[in-house]
Amino acid sequence: MKYAVIKEYQQRFDVRMMCRVLSVSRSGYYAWDKRPETYRDKANAQLAVEIKDIFDDEKQRVGSPRITQRLRASGHKVSKNRVTRLMRQQGWRAKGVKKFKATTNSRHNLPVAPNILRQDFEAEQPNQKWVSDLTYIWTNEGWLYLAVVLDLYSRLVVGWAMAERMTATLVCDALKMALWRRKNPTEVIVHSDRGVQYCSKEYQDLLDKYGLFCSMSKKGDCFDNAAMESWNGSLKVEAIHGEQLLTREEAKKHVFEYIEVYYNRRRFHSKLGYISPESFEKQVA
Repeated sequence: MKYAVIKEYQQRFDVRMMCRVLSVSRSGYYAWDKRPETYRDKANAQLAVEIKDIFDDEKQRVGSPRITQRLRASGHKVSKNRVTRLMRQQGWRAKGVKKFKATTNSRHNLPVAPNILRQDFEAEQPNQKWVSDLTYIWTNEGWLYLAVVLDLYSRLVVGWAMAERMTATLVCDALKMALWRRKNPTEVIVHSDRGVQYCSKEYQDLLDKYGLFCSMSKKGDCFDNAAMESWNGSLKVEAIHGEQLLTREEAKKHVFEYIEVYYNRRRFHSKLGYISPESFEKQVA
């Protein structure tokens, strides 16, 4: 299959260079090139090129399931097994998961809200249930902290904010964006962990002001906020892991591109039937 890719691109790139990059011999490639090519070989070679185009367009963020769905959306009748096999042959793998430490500081004496959500991450309409959390991004200048609010109905990121410090103001700014974006809905369940920022008077007063219901996870139970933890994992794997971000300003631009350009508008979400959160909301509206 590597030979087929070299043949496909030989008018654009030097054969010697491609053989070196793909770790194959030129003599082997030329010997293969002289053999008659079957229809299946040609079809696989062309499909591999289209897979690579999607893989690169997604910045190597996605594996065969989402690539298969993008191929089908463009009119290809192709199975996931075939895409998986071709990607494995080429050594194309989505970025892997890396463990990250928790950011929650729940060692405080502030009041804690009950767990209203109770691990029920299904919502029948927008602005019924929001989940929120804090995560962090390393740059050469130091840490950058990100607060996010996610609508469980469509998994759309409705609010987010970034700052150099994990403060109550940071989580309030993310919630304010969500309120502005959703035109100030009331009686929304807003779930978070028991972090000091979420238990702060500033944050609790904001919830009360807009008639929102506060819900908090049990102490040390990451499953109580699993949907938000999953989003954090996607961010780290798809946008942060493997990147060297020199400045906080560069990191801010990077996160903005991931949330507003890619995740909300383009990223296929398996729970939504492999369409983006924004497309899901437009489709159901």
